[in-house]
Amino acid sequence: MTPNRVTSTRTVRRFTRAAAGALLAGLALGAAPAHGAERAADLPEFDFSACPTVDVLPAGADPGTWRCEVMHATGHLRMGAVDEPLTEPMKITFAEGRVDGEFRQAFGEMTAAPIRVGDTPLTLTPQYGGYSDFLSDDTRRGEFDIKFAIGWAHGLLALPSSDCSVGSDEDAVHLVLKDTYPTRVISKDPLVVAFGAQDAEFAAPGTGGCGPLDRALDRALGLPSAAGTNAFDMDVTVAIRPYT
Repeated sequence: MTPNRVTSTRTVRRFTRAAAGALLAGLALGAAPAHGAERAADLPEFDFSACPTVDVLPAGADPGTWRCEVMHATGHLRMGAVDEPLTEPMKITFAEGRVDGEFRQAFGEMTAAPIRVGDTPLTLTPQYGGYSDFLSDDTRRGEFDIKFAIGWAHGLLALPSSDCSVGSDEDAVHLVLKDTYPTRVISKDPLVVAFGAQDAEFAAPGTGGCGPLDRALDRALGLPSAAGTNAFDMDVTVAIRPYT
């Protein structure tokens, strides 16, 4: 999978917005949090190694005003016949900043653990679907394309193709995330914010790339599934680090 490294420009407000705004502004100017700033005792480990390198930032980007963000999201997925918690976090890394006064972004990496589907041997692994826009406005938190690679728990059976999935880069599950609880700062050193987001309106396509198993997998997973019958709830924490 080759991610779309730089997303489209949109002159809208920051993804993390509101409560973290002043802190982010300080970081953009190169200011460090004050010595002795609050630090949450139970923060997860955030890995910044997948941050986009300076040479893949958009042309004209000043690394001194850019930051890398690592997002961890747990929650719950209801999609077709799938109704499962996400206990292991999806981890999404991206960079953002300004070019000529407009916010821009560069995608880094997404990783996630397989989700076991009920009592079946099936697993679904969330993967990046080729598009992201993590800037928010008054109507949504951000947008994100995702697909779910289909696998067998414990490697019980080989699938006909490694491309067997729900959704694809050409026909991804398109999430338009809306706030369920507002942004709050949970640590100033390192800077970490948290919020809740949900899309309860997305449509889910059928399976593809699974050869003769497509129809059987669609029946097992209850796919395709129309808009309004699915929901993806996320509890999100985001760690933020300046490039300089």
